[in-house]
Amino acid sequence: MNKRLTLLFAIAGGAAVGNLYWSQPLLDFIAQNLKTDTASAGLLVTATQVGYAVGVLLFVPLGDVLNRRILVPAALLCVTVALVASALAPTFAVLLITLALVGLTTVAGQILVPLAGDLASDQDRGRVVGTVVSGILIGILVSRTVSGLIAGAAGWRAIYFTAAGLSLLLAVLLYFAIPHLEPRTTMKYPALIGSVFAIVKRERAVQWSLILGGTSFGVFTLFWTALTFLLSAPPFNFTVTQIGLFGLVGLAGAVTAQRAGRLSDRGLAMPTIGIAWVGVIVAFVIAGLGASSVIAVIVAILVLDIAIQGHNITVQSRMFLVDPAARSRINTAFVTNNFICGALGSGLATLLWSTGGWSAVAIGGATLAGFAFTVWLLGRRGGLLLPTERTSTAHPAKA
Repeated sequence: MNKRLTLLFAIAGGAAVGNLYWSQPLLDFIAQNLKTDTASAGLLVTATQVGYAVGVLLFVPLGDVLNRRILVPAALLCVTVALVASALAPTFAVLLITLALVGLTTVAGQILVPLAGDLASDQDRGRVVGTVVSGILIGILVSRTVSGLIAGAAGWRAIYFTAAGLSLLLAVLLYFAIPHLEPRTTMKYPALIGSVFAIVKRERAVQWSLILGGTSFGVFTLFWTALTFLLSAPPFNFTVTQIGLFGLVGLAGAVTAQRAGRLSDRGLAMPTIGIAWVGVIVAFVIAGLGASSVIAVIVAILVLDIAIQGHNITVQSRMFLVDPAARSRINTAFVTNNFICGALGSGLATLLWSTGGWSAVAIGGATLAGFAFTVWLLGRRGGLLLPTERTSTAHPAKA
């Protein structure tokens, strides 16, 4: 994994996962254009995330048994077709279906993450995986900004045509860039999918990580979905272009959080996870108290994104140490769980906003973060440290 290949993986992962979020800052815009209400438009994000969770479960485990030089470009070609269909959708119902298909097929990023772990050396695995995952997270944030800018200039359909062209280009580049690797294991497809659940059932450390990862992603989508409602309503009344620019604030968090992978290499994942959850609680307190202040909202975005992204990179890098031969399947469990919880977070955002406004959203987010912090405390005290972390605890000077 040289620097050029790591960068390409990060860009491709970011572009793939970014497909899930083009619609998020455009909910009001799409609702008006397709003659539906904003609450119904929020289902676009939910449908895309549910499709993604299903796609990750069905396709990402294939990374352990198939040639990923073929699998990754094939996934990108499939999502290209789904993106073009979304751009041409004549009604809201059709768009809901095509975006679910976008979610189902935009899985290339989650095949690339464990592939990066396989290609990296033991000493650099956390840094390399952290860089690729950071690219994915940057893609999530930049997608909102790019979406707002393109939609403001050329309408919401233009963003899906643009994304289709980018996916096609990346399919070609990755076909020539990905080296040939022998599959990690040989297994029939039904047994392969079943083994994902078997790994989760067997490994307590994976179960614990899934609870934390799912909660963090639910909190993340809760915040960003509700933020669109907040910024498009009084006293802000921002346009889709202005709302999209708020994604640039989170970009600083993604760049900072990339360093979290190096902490995993040094055996410091556990304290990093705990600190991250404290940061999430602080972010929601700031957001709740500063609901009418742009500065407070910006600070909350920055703190939240540094905490959530650093947390997810750390948890994901840590999980890859559990069973190196099953990295694609472990990543399948992690990402499928995350996006099911992300879909629930989007739905919860709509519910909390309609019942109690931004204050209800802030209280809900802080409560979920407090739950996750409690889970982290119980796991730290319950013997879920991995061997490298026990070594680091015993020799803090080395760490």
